[in-house]
Amino acid sequence: MAEYTLTHNKAENKYEYHIDGNIAHITYDNQDGVLHITHTIVPEALAGKGLAKILTIDVMKEIEAKGLKMQPKCSYTVAFVEKNPEYARLLG
Repeated sequence: MAEYTLTHNKAENKYEYHIDGNIAHITYDNQDGVLHITHTIVPEALAGKGLAKILTIDVMKEIEAKGLKMQPKCSYTVAFVEKNPEYARLLG
C-alpha cells in the first residue's frame, strides 16, 4: 500500500492528500468534538488506486489520536464503518 502524507486543512475543515497536482480529501463539520464526515472526494485522475479507503483509514487514525469522535454522514464513510466495525469505537 502506498504511503501518502495526510494534511489537515483546518481553514476548510478538510483532511487532504496532495498527489501529482490533485487533491483527494475528506470534509467534516466539527460539532463539539464529533467530526461529522460529510464528503469523501477522490479526483478522477487518482481513481482506481484505493485512495478513498487509505484516506479514510488515515483520517480515522487522526481522529482517534486527537481523542475525538466521528459521525459518518457521506455514503462512502457510512459503508466503510459498516464493513470495518473496528472503527465503530470512534462513533460519537
